Amino acid sequence: MSNETVEEGRVAAGTEHNDNRSTLYKIWTNSWFQIILISFICFCCPGMYNALSGLGGSGQVDQTVAANANVALLACTAGTALFVVGPIFDRVGPRVCLLLGGWTYALYSGSLLCFNATNNGGFVIGSGAILGVGASFLWVAQGAIMTTYVPESQKGRAIAAFWIIFNLGGGVGSLASFGLNFKSTTGTVSDATYIALLIIMAFGWALGTLICPPSYVRVAQMEVTPESEKNFRQILRHSLQTICNWRVLCMLPLFFSANVFYSYQQNAVNGMNFNIRTRSLNGSLYWIAQMIGGLVMGLILDVPGVSRPNRARIAWAFLFVTGMAIWGGGYKFQVWSDLRLEQGLKQDIDYTDADISVGPMFLYIFYGAYDALWQSFCYWLVGAQSNSPATAAVLVGAYKTFQSTGGAMAWRINAMEKPAMTQFAMNWGLCMGSLVVAIPTVLAITLTSDKETLAVNEKDFPAPEEPRAEVAKT
Repeated sequence: MSNETVEEGRVAAGTEHNDNRSTLYKIWTNSWFQIILISFICFCCPGMYNALSGLGGSGQVDQTVAANANVALLACTAGTALFVVGPIFDRVGPRVCLLLGGWTYALYSGSLLCFNATNNGGFVIGSGAILGVGASFLWVAQGAIMTTYVPESQKGRAIAAFWIIFNLGGGVGSLASFGLNFKSTTGTVSDATYIALLIIMAFGWALGTLICPPSYVRVAQMEVTPESEKNFRQILRHSLQTICNWRVLCMLPLFFSANVFYSYQQNAVNGMNFNIRTRSLNGSLYWIAQMIGGLVMGLILDVPGVSRPNRARIAWAFLFVTGMAIWGGGYKFQVWSDLRLEQGLKQDIDYTDADISVGPMFLYIFYGAYDALWQSFCYWLVGAQSNSPATAAVLVGAYKTFQSTGGAMAWRINAMEKPAMTQFAMNWGLCMGSLVVAIPTVLAITLTSDKETLAVNEKDFPAPEEPRAEVAKT
């Protein structure tokens, strides 16, 4: 064989290798691959956490420790998401943020496993606080990816896809818990439940290594911050200018109310009225309903032939009407539940007793669907403000800060054992009131965010540089 033939073979082999690498690179940097990837990461980490918390008291008979752990978690998230994690995200990107935050979910599940053996409530509460910081990193990265890694016309679908996969985690986790605790009479979930969830959470954390930077994603409308602008002084100024905008200020009550009803629904409704296996089943149905709710809102927000401003108004009206109907049904249930508790009937409803279980279980399903409608709408409003991942990270940080503040307040009220009717009335009033406050922002939604909707000082934040040749827009 001649030297020329050998050389031609080497060139051909190298070309094939480069083509294969190019194909893998294109798949990796495809916006929808990244959306599905972050969805599965959240399936494994917060999805499994949701399966756990949805059991009422994180599967414990004594709900006070879990409620105080949630207070610590949400307080730490509120304290770090906006002005700590948001600026860090712009410096280090989503992959590092996910790796910094993902492991804390497994730690929390491990603390509950330890609690089953040692009754060490302090470890659970401390792990909840660490998880609060970790959750800030995960959710800021997730929100920036979900709202900016796809074109404007596909943001509703991206939110729907994420919500379906993410809440499939809660549904599958709760079904697994239902099976593991089917014959349980203790009121506390088994060690095997916590071990299984811990393993899945650790796997989700490892998936974070596959997330790619915003500058690599092939989306024409994405506005990537140039390296020259990535210093903390300008990032913090950008954060302040983004938040101090009337459109964002009108959304803050909406963000505050986004998790305010979890403590009431999970502890007062599910935790106080149903036995352990039915609570597991309810948790599964709750998260499955979220999948449907996310799909419905995603379809409304991306409906073809309707302008973006009109889609925003239709979604707001749908959210308000369904909220009044579902919370109205919840009022009737709470009156009935209070009468049962006065008679000493607690944690006794089983799904097999159709005479008293069907109505409350369907109400819990509708509560789950409404949560997805609410949060999908919030994320879409965030995505409608800008196509910049840096701006989206600030807005998602604000979302998580105020969402966690509202949640921490609600969990603290729950831990103080305030009457369930008081918690219910607070939740209903906050939700409907915050929708009214958000009307100016909804009415101000524009046809496009090709140039940032939020007013930013062009002198401080010039237009981003043209992307490199290897990541040119397709």
